[in-house]
Amino acid sequence: MYYPCRHSEIVTIILTILLTLGPTSIFADTGTTQLSTNVKSLNIVSKNTPRVAQELQTKGLLLGNPVFIRIFKISRTLQVWVQKNENFILFKNYPICNYSGYPGPKLSEGDRQSPEGFYTVSSEQMNPWSEHHLSFNIGYPNDYDRANKRTGSAIMIHGGCTSQGCYAMGDHRMEEIYTIVNSALKNGQMFLNVHIFPFELTTENLHAYRHSPWLYFWNNLKIGYDTFELTKKVPKITIKNGQYTFNTDLQLSSSK
Repeated sequence: MYYPCRHSEIVTIILTILLTLGPTSIFADTGTTQLSTNVKSLNIVSKNTPRVAQELQTKGLLLGNPVFIRIFKISRTLQVWVQKNENFILFKNYPICNYSGYPGPKLSEGDRQSPEGFYTVSSEQMNPWSEHHLSFNIGYPNDYDRANKRTGSAIMIHGGCTSQGCYAMGDHRMEEIYTIVNSALKNGQMFLNVHIFPFELTTENLHAYRHSPWLYFWNNLKIGYDTFELTKKVPKITIKNGQYTFNTDLQLSSSK
């Protein structure tokens, strides 16, 4: 919870943080942008790296390779995929501790709704100073959201178990996810894609929700969902006439 501070208190807090972090509050050069770190994040990443690297190796994956994240609200699942050769391989399903709202997109600031759609995370969106242990901003609102007059800010994947529009993973799970994402960005990944769905967008699931006011929106998301399901490659996504468009010539009607 945020509590307003008097000016002198703010100055004191800032000085205390600077003195605590000292020269170890740095920006790691990723080759294109700078990755923010502090003592806490450096220690967490260092502590988790050997174990996470070993877990990845058991699946033939390497820590530092490009990463892709998918989120499913209803099943409360965050998936981390890691690239091997040209395809992404599922590393792990993480249970989501908490998110806000119901199936459907975020529409406005303060609606306590977690978003759905296609987002990207670059180095500058990493937040080792998060009040929720560690976090990264998913990039809401994106161009699609702005084209459809949706508002909001500071939507994160973070630690802890409270949500006012974010996806809260719990501290332990967030440390592991943060380590994987941090390593990929530090190793040169320009940005990672985060795809957020209400549920797995199969024909059967959409039929079960056929009376939802968001069916048209979900059918638009389904093209991106199906493309990845069939190819295990993240499609290039653009916005045209207020809709998501995809670089695919696949016969997606065959997917289930």
